[in-house]
Amino acid sequence: MKFTSCSSSTELMFRSFEGLQCTNLNAVISRHILQVKKNNVKVSNCHARKLIISSHLVPGQLEGWYTGKKQLEDAGQKLEFVRTLLIDNYDSYTYNIYQELSVINGLPPVVVRNDDLGWKEICHYLYEENAYDNIVISPGPGTPACPADIGICLQLLLECRDIPILGVCLGHQALGYVHGAQVVHASEPIHGRLSEIEHNGCKLFHNIPSGKNSGFKVVRYHSLVLDAESLPDELIPIAWTSSSDALSYLEIQKSDIVPETYGSQIGQKSSFDPFSSELRNGTSWLSRHTECMGSGKVLMGIMHSTRPHYGLQFHPESIGTCYGRQIFKNFREITQDYWLRSRSSVVNERKVHHADLPFRGIPRRKQLVNGIDARKSFDMSNLLNLSLPSSGSKFLKLKWRKFDHLASEVGGARNIFCTLFGDHKAVNTFWLDSSSTEKRARFSFMGGKGGSLWKQVTFKLSHERRGGNLSIEDGQGCIRSIYLEDGFLDFLNKELLSLHYEEKDYEGLPFDFHGGYVGYLGGCNLGGLLKLMTYSNSTQIKKQSSQVQPNLISNPRYNLKVECGISNHHKSSTPDACFFFVDNLIVIDHNYDDVYIMSLHDRQTTTTQWLDDTEKKLLGLKASAAKKFKVDRVQPVMHSPSEAGFVTEKSREQYMKDVEKCLQLIKDGESYELCLTTQMRKKIGQIDYLGLYLKLREKNPAPYAAWLNFSKENLCICCSSPERFLQLDGNGILEAKPIKGTIARGLTKEEDELLKFQLQYSEKDQAENLMIVDLLRNDLGRVCEPGSIHVPRLMDVESYATVHTMVSTIRGKKQPKMSPVDCVRAAFPGGSMTGAPKLRSMELLDDIENSSRGIYSGSIGFFSYNQTFDLNIVIRTIVIHDGEASIGGGGAIVALSNPESEYEEMILKTRAPVNTVLEFQKESISDYE
Repeated sequence: MKFTSCSSSTELMFRSFEGLQCTNLNAVISRHILQVKKNNVKVSNCHARKLIISSHLVPGQLEGWYTGKKQLEDAGQKLEFVRTLLIDNYDSYTYNIYQELSVINGLPPVVVRNDDLGWKEICHYLYEENAYDNIVISPGPGTPACPADIGICLQLLLECRDIPILGVCLGHQALGYVHGAQVVHASEPIHGRLSEIEHNGCKLFHNIPSGKNSGFKVVRYHSLVLDAESLPDELIPIAWTSSSDALSYLEIQKSDIVPETYGSQIGQKSSFDPFSSELRNGTSWLSRHTECMGSGKVLMGIMHSTRPHYGLQFHPESIGTCYGRQIFKNFREITQDYWLRSRSSVVNERKVHHADLPFRGIPRRKQLVNGIDARKSFDMSNLLNLSLPSSGSKFLKLKWRKFDHLASEVGGARNIFCTLFGDHKAVNTFWLDSSSTEKRARFSFMGGKGGSLWKQVTFKLSHERRGGNLSIEDGQGCIRSIYLEDGFLDFLNKELLSLHYEEKDYEGLPFDFHGGYVGYLGGCNLGGLLKLMTYSNSTQIKKQSSQVQPNLISNPRYNLKVECGISNHHKSSTPDACFFFVDNLIVIDHNYDDVYIMSLHDRQTTTTQWLDDTEKKLLGLKASAAKKFKVDRVQPVMHSPSEAGFVTEKSREQYMKDVEKCLQLIKDGESYELCLTTQMRKKIGQIDYLGLYLKLREKNPAPYAAWLNFSKENLCICCSSPERFLQLDGNGILEAKPIKGTIARGLTKEEDELLKFQLQYSEKDQAENLMIVDLLRNDLGRVCEPGSIHVPRLMDVESYATVHTMVSTIRGKKQPKMSPVDCVRAAFPGGSMTGAPKLRSMELLDDIENSSRGIYSGSIGFFSYNQTFDLNIVIRTIVIHDGEASIGGGGAIVALSNPESEYEEMILKTRAPVNTVLEFQKESISDYE
């Protein structure tokens, strides 16, 4: 079954507002520019309203001032566009709100963390600068009763009585809490599940239906609620669930399609005025509507009787919420009406300008613009001047040849790789292997130690001080070592940006990898990072985390923890990142059976020797191709890890106890979803590692499989991953394909179909998948153009050799000045391996897992010299290091999880690689005898 999402536009489109006739923000803000500096604060003498915006997220990279016409010709007109201050409570859904507000308000909001600024600074921007029209307080983990969780938000709600505020989830609870309502445990935690909503018809719900079967279904992520009985007189319930039961996610309705049952209500005016005299003078409305809620119904929305403050317990920004965009439009209208009614004489004096004010006054911290280092955001060319090691700028040329329908004639990808690169234990080789028979991934890339540009870069994080050691080995075996204080991703970013090329060199090629870096980024070594923000510790610890780049939740073994000078808690025995720079490679197009050979060189080199030699070898394979590598099909025998000789880090009992810990943390509101993992290990000695990989790809073919052999590190990776982490194609489109939801294949066709159907309609698996889809939308929202993120496929079920999986696809258009590495930084590690909210979940998992994940849960793939990349999630993988095989497995723990079932799912996910090791070892012994 396929679902469609609420937003499907692939282009950046903005609604035209009164006096703002345009389709994108380029036309709004890339006008006449005037810039004056005064005391390090930018000042404009234009007549438009003041506006502080996050310029790097505006298409066209706003740099300077918009000096257009007055927003208001007279005090009787509404605001043309609305300026929002968005407070981020360290959540993983904040940038979904950011994207919605960017489209609806006509300008992107400013995002600041709840502990970035003190009250004095906030007050300055709100009241002296008149910089914002409204405030939105994001969701987040924890409780408003904990200062470290809520930061400045309580003071905003208490003091800013004359500024419209909308609180979502945690922000909603904060609105109730600050006025005396009690925050209590819900009757059951609800995460990634839906409820039908009734409301009172107030302006926040204008043009939105109400009640059962009305079409108004919302997504909920919360374990705590406001006790409706404890609401003070000044807080009014405005929305509640239609029943006590949460719904499974069976279908998604586009936000711009109105149910037929609601058609007659379109255009009707709301009959409820939030600032009527009735509400100002008493509690008659409150008592009347508290009774309407009824027993068992959960409070879903409140408003203040005399202030323009609103709270929503559900998530209007979720892909699964119907009418979510309408709610944000209504809040915009409420804001416009409020200022028209309350401060029309003052509004005309406000001006539009860009400033760095939200980040002023934070000591010893790189300036952040919505979580991206400003050095990179505002001018990517500046990176070329950073004091990072590099071989210098290079101008590269590409030569290639195509052989139509050759692959099957020479025995296919396996025969090509083994013949051309399999000698001498296939040392220093790679194979990005689309081995899935279903052809979900079209191309395979392979190669070995190449020409003059080939090199291997290996990064190992220091455990004594900030940064890490980078080792660079060239094709002649010369090695140099450099210490990188700013981490590997900064190095990689600089390296890629130093490469120059001509697009005509690869015109006509149907794939995006034309040479560049191939390797892996190590998985979530959660240690160290999370001592920054321990949920049970003081506000001061939480404050410490604001000194890093909090939105760039890249692998903690990279930027965040390292740049704070925090030592590692768990140390990985394998390198934290390892890549080849590939200048010669072979590409196979599985759709058309074509073979390409490609050679990358600097512009002074004209030789075609490698192309000539490789062409000769390929054509020489034809005669014997059909006889090579015959596959023996046998009925598989399933073994447990212990039967296969693997030693697990945690016993069945301990793993189930860890699941219980996760469930308690979810119940307490500390996380929505925790991706718990463990590992198993076995000494296998010096067997034929390439043979082992060939066995794995035979038993468990996958679209994002990979073979990597870093011989100097005694490291081989045999990966059969079905999951794409993130891809950036040549058109600037980012795509993520998270997997959440797994079930075993059946023994018969009938049983298999039944199990597939069971997965599709599993409430638990739908909840898992929905949470991660919203998380990936958020991550892409940091680097994609506003309005461009969409979900073309939601909760598809895909079938593989041993399992069915539930897969969704999220896409967005990259902002022009965001580099490929910026995109990875914004989303790494993949949310399907962390949980949500990402940062808090990683913190909690660090304490529970007690060891490094190493390469498992990281990413394998390429960064092409032409600024594209494609990375998988490292699952269903055998990592062989110093003669020991390790296999990771795990699963997402949600409120509906059962400890025993979670353990069985973890074992199921490791079954293919575990059985592969055992069977290959048996075959090797048999062959030897």
